[in-house]
Amino acid sequence: MLKLNEEQIIEKLRAAGLRPTRQRIALAGMLFGKGHRHVTAEQMHREAARQDLSISLATIYNTLNQFTRAGLLREVIADGAKAFYDTNTSEHYHFYSPRNDSLIDIPGDQLTISHLPPLPDGARVGSIDVIIRLAED
Repeated sequence: MLKLNEEQIIEKLRAAGLRPTRQRIALAGMLFGKGHRHVTAEQMHREAARQDLSISLATIYNTLNQFTRAGLLREVIADGAKAFYDTNTSEHYHFYSPRNDSLIDIPGDQLTISHLPPLPDGARVGSIDVIIRLAED
């Protein structure tokens, strides 16, 4: 599980082509300072408020999307339009628990996709997302 200190976070932002602003450093610290996690923008907003950080929900959404475009996060749409942001960008899949409203990692080597339909001419697979939704009992 990856845990980064502030100096490592600043370097990670710079390596991704992002300027390490105060808000980006604070949000990256919350994301990457605790190991791999799955979070929503709303969860990040509540966590920032608990740490007395005055960061708007819009800024959090913008920052999470910037981190995703820079390859620091992976966006996972788990339930309709609800997006989770995953700090683990390696190849893996997810269980989604509606009861807990949470994602659980499935290592990439534990799922095999054996048959794909023919791709359109000139297309190639960029990624495959698999979410196994757990039944609510």
